[in-house]
Amino acid sequence: MSMENPPPPALIRIPVRIVVLVVVLPVRVVWDLLAATAHFLDRTALRPVGRGVAWVFTGLWRGVAWVFTGLWRGVAWVFTALWRGVAWVFSGLGRGIAWFLHHAVARPARRLYRSVLTPVGRGLAWVFTGVWRGLAWVLTRVGQGIGWFFGGLGRGIVAGAGWLWTGLSIATVWLAKALFVWPWVALWRYVVVPVCRYGIAVPADWLYRQALVPLGTGLLFLLEKLVLLPLVAFFRYVLLPLVRYGLVVPLRRLHRHVLAPVGRGLGWFLPRLGHGLAVATVWLAQAVFVWPWVALWRYVVVPVAVYGVARPLGWLWKRVLMPVAREVGDALAVCWRVAGFVSRAVGRALKWVAWTVVGRPVVWAWRNVCTPVGHWVRDQVWAPARTAAVQAGRAAKEALASARAAVREARRDTWRALVGSARSPGSGEPEVARARTLGSTTNVPGAAPAPEISLRKRG
Repeated sequence: MSMENPPPPALIRIPVRIVVLVVVLPVRVVWDLLAATAHFLDRTALRPVGRGVAWVFTGLWRGVAWVFTGLWRGVAWVFTALWRGVAWVFSGLGRGIAWFLHHAVARPARRLYRSVLTPVGRGLAWVFTGVWRGLAWVLTRVGQGIGWFFGGLGRGIVAGAGWLWTGLSIATVWLAKALFVWPWVALWRYVVVPVCRYGIAVPADWLYRQALVPLGTGLLFLLEKLVLLPLVAFFRYVLLPLVRYGLVVPLRRLHRHVLAPVGRGLGWFLPRLGHGLAVATVWLAQAVFVWPWVALWRYVVVPVAVYGVARPLGWLWKRVLMPVAREVGDALAVCWRVAGFVSRAVGRALKWVAWTVVGRPVVWAWRNVCTPVGHWVRDQVWAPARTAAVQAGRAAKEALASARAAVREARRDTWRALVGSARSPGSGEPEVARARTLGSTTNVPGAAPAPEISLRKRG
């Protein structure tokens, strides 16, 4: 505790803690009783019930899965057997049809093609080739003759047409020039050019040089001496001094010695006058609208709020409410721990009574009665039944395996009876060459060993 918050006296602390303990102790006892009940129910009822339900559903699921697995395996075995039988039948039919087509159609067709059609085709090809070559030679020679004749005739026609076209072109060009070019060239050269040169250009050049140039020079001299020089002299010696000394110099002196000092004086006086008026207006506005409210807030509202409301409330909060609330909180914490100790002591006493009255007899009965009975049932009943079930399953598997072997052997015997033991060289799959081991006991992985008798001795 700090010096600003001194601890309350014992006269307040002890009654408060007694009252709080009386109020909190039943709540803590009920709370501990409910917690112990919840733990007891969780350990003795909910968990075993959950495990039992899980065990039951697991057993049901395994049973259903075992049943459906057995049914699926049975159905799969039936369909597999049917598929193998159908495949065996169709495979036998296919092999028989292939053998028949090979020996009844393919081989005769091959022999017919090799022995009859090939020689006949080669003979016909030789005859047609000879005839085609003869016809080609004859037609080539005839075509060459016709081409030579028509080529000479065409070259003669082209040469004659070229000469005729050249003559006609030259004549046409000369005629066109005589009609459309030479008259205009003669008109331009002997009429238009002399008329324009000696009738217009030469007189115009003489007129420009001998008349217009001297006339323009004289007019320019007269304009300069009679107009421009008097105007310049009037502007320089009359108008410019008159404007400078009659208007500009007096206006400059008026501005420098009269207007500028007056403007500086007004510029110094008017801002100070405006500042004085603004200060007076501000002081007047503060005196009318601000100072009364400031005085009311500073000397009436603030003292009343501070000394009449805030400080009494602060003293009440710091000296009364805060110590009482702090002491109640500390009392609740201490009394909650004390009530916990009391409730634990009562709970331990009740637990000892329940263990002495109920627990020990139950444990003695479980160890001395139930356990020996369970062991006898496990060793004398469950173990022989499980062993008999395992042996029955193995016997059923062996019976199924022997039945499969018998069916396979019967299928092979039927195939041998229908088709024969030896395979035809042209049908079926090719045989894989078996490996020679040369008398050793080892063998190539995945290869069947070949007999050690040579081919010459086997005949």
